[in-house]
Amino acid sequence: MSTPRTHPHARPAGGAEIRSLTVLPACRDDVELHTADGLTLVGELARPLGADGGPARPAATLVTLHPLPTHGGFMDSHVLRKASWRLPALADLAVLRFNTRGTASPRGTSEGTFDGGDAERFDVHAAIEFAEFHDLPRRWLVGWSFGTELALMHGRDPGIEGAILLSPPLHRATDADLDAWDAFGKPLVVLVPELDDYLRPEQARARFARVRHAEVIGVDGAKHLWVGEPAVRRVLDEIVGHVLPGHPLPLPTHWSGTVTDPAEESA
Repeated sequence: MSTPRTHPHARPAGGAEIRSLTVLPACRDDVELHTADGLTLVGELARPLGADGGPARPAATLVTLHPLPTHGGFMDSHVLRKASWRLPALADLAVLRFNTRGTASPRGTSEGTFDGGDAERFDVHAAIEFAEFHDLPRRWLVGWSFGTELALMHGRDPGIEGAILLSPPLHRATDADLDAWDAFGKPLVVLVPELDDYLRPEQARARFARVRHAEVIGVDGAKHLWVGEPAVRRVLDEIVGHVLPGHPLPLPTHWSGTVTDPAEESA
């Protein structure tokens, strides 16, 4: 990994509101993942900032899986990006984001080509192995849309503690995958927008009934893309509440330390 870095435009703030472009302090490293079929994937690891300016040991780790790359999904899809911008500071979480094979973002382009969720199994395994190798504790998968399919199909790894699914379409993942997760026995938390384009709460409860320990949470007023700060905050609160039971919620909406000034970022 590269030398830990904080954001170059951080500045003191007195109780600044956390808005859509706010970046809170963290150690952020550009990283590379290496798959069993020989590809290099690009990503970023955000960790809590220690008192010495280096990374502190996180309380838990989110291994994130982004939405469908053929429809604009990538490691910077906004909910995952905001998780990496906020949760290391607000909840002492490490957040690993990466581009699956053939996916591009400002961070770079991962090698390979999109394979519809099949060869992406190697990408999921590489991310989990990266987290294990770097001794990142209490690893949870967090998938969004297409990323939920990857989690269900390929994420049943003994190295994870559970999975959180955001807007699962259940297009590629089958009942057999749900049955396999039921047998796997790890926690499965399913956040379903009330107004989702593909699978709404009542349908989701019926489909996920096959996973006896699944918790399906319908989110009133939300849509598939979780647009708007209220939706984002609800998602981040649910993630923290399940990964770190007992952590104070809701998460703060203001920060009295250092934040990124979006105006400076664009200057």
